[in-house]
Amino acid sequence: MTRIKICGITTCEDAKMACDSGADAIGLVFYPPSPRYVTIEQAIEVVNCLPPFTTSVALFVNAEREEIEHVLDKVAIDIIQFHGNESAEFCASFKRPYIKALRMKDGLDLYSLQNEYASARGLLLDTYKKGVPGGTGETFNWQKVPHDLTIPVILAGGLVPDNVAQAIAVARPYAVDVSGGVEASRGRKDRQKIIEFMANVRRQG
Repeated sequence: MTRIKICGITTCEDAKMACDSGADAIGLVFYPPSPRYVTIEQAIEVVNCLPPFTTSVALFVNAEREEIEHVLDKVAIDIIQFHGNESAEFCASFKRPYIKALRMKDGLDLYSLQNEYASARGLLLDTYKKGVPGGTGETFNWQKVPHDLTIPVILAGGLVPDNVAQAIAVARPYAVDVSGGVEASRGRKDRQKIIEFMANVRRQG
């Protein structure tokens, strides 16, 4: 069964909405330029209202070590998601499982990168857009996702209720990651969109 992460959670209300709908994980964005950025205080509130067995994921983009360590010291984070140019050595140095996000630009060698980031628990494949580390709201060609990578693939980039079933059918990922595709406004989620997204994922299997 395809796992589901809902990213860009900013409130306890939205976290409960996601979890009640069946999300396996929620994402907290610690990247100040993002409209979905959360403070440590907001993140603590969100994580403290999560039910058992829901994974909390902290997203960073080229953050300094001290910033990441400060978040990990204050917030009960299960997995780190690195969205910048972080090295595998850096990603693996925080005593937490991690996911490495890769933007699907032309010529990207996923086989080489899975070897480079062999310590990652998953590779998150997102849409490439120059100067934008993620959250583009745009899809990429899902046929470019190999089916024989040895590290679990998390599919992101422009997923919405209307296209997620097709995305899963083509890319066959371990999990899907959605943020803007289930929002009412930037940083706030829409209950009906989440329900529809979840239903279409489950229908695909």
